[in-house]
Amino acid sequence: MAGTAVRGRLTWQVATVASVIRETDSVVTIGLEVPGWPGHRAGQHLDVRLTAEDGYRAERSYSIATSDGEPVAITVERLDDGEVSPYLTDELRPGDQLEVRGPIGRWFVWDASDAGPLLLAAGGSGVVPLRSILRHRQRIGSTVPARLLYSSRTLADVIYHGELDQYGDGAQAIYTLTRRQPPGWTGYSGRVDAAMLAEVAWPAGQHPLAFVCGPNSFVETVAGQLVTLGYPAGRVKTERFGGT
Repeated sequence: MAGTAVRGRLTWQVATVASVIRETDSVVTIGLEVPGWPGHRAGQHLDVRLTAEDGYRAERSYSIATSDGEPVAITVERLDDGEVSPYLTDELRPGDQLEVRGPIGRWFVWDASDAGPLLLAAGGSGVVPLRSILRHRQRIGSTVPARLLYSSRTLADVIYHGELDQYGDGAQAIYTLTRRQPPGWTGYSGRVDAAMLAEVAWPAGQHPLAFVCGPNSFVETVAGQLVTLGYPAGRVKTERFGGT
């Protein structure tokens, strides 16, 4: 399957929208039926292409939200000034069609053969590929310990909240809320910093493998702090996203 991850060898194909599930006020998960899908690795992404009636085309990349062996899905956050995301989150309906190509990506992927406990750090919708990793871990029955540190503006903005809280068997979701906390909140508050990571991250001596995904500033801060804590740079995999 490695060859399918090379962008130049991919071809566009038509996918049919199977489902649209609202995760939060601004986020939806879109299930896709993709004929001949070759399978994917946890952490990969795909490209989506939209074509307007006047022929104008727009392309965006989205992380795959599901494990290999599950129906392909992407999770999209609406950005008010976005060119593509408002259509995908507000107008798309089951039965509609999109052009997609994928899967794409070789670096930001997790395989069961990877040694060491997992540290997953997400900022906002950066949780999407990390959810794919957690679902894959569960699907194959892996016992690798996993911790997800998820930074969100408010509790209502946490994507997959119900699902993330149900993971057991050595997997734990830990939240920090940066803008508003509900009454009685006992989790972390504020942005991820060195002190928070020192408490949450696996000790470097356990040879953990880290995946960090979110906005540029979040990724740079967390990755840098993990290296300061003794994580080898090669054991800190990062993925950044921008406007869509």
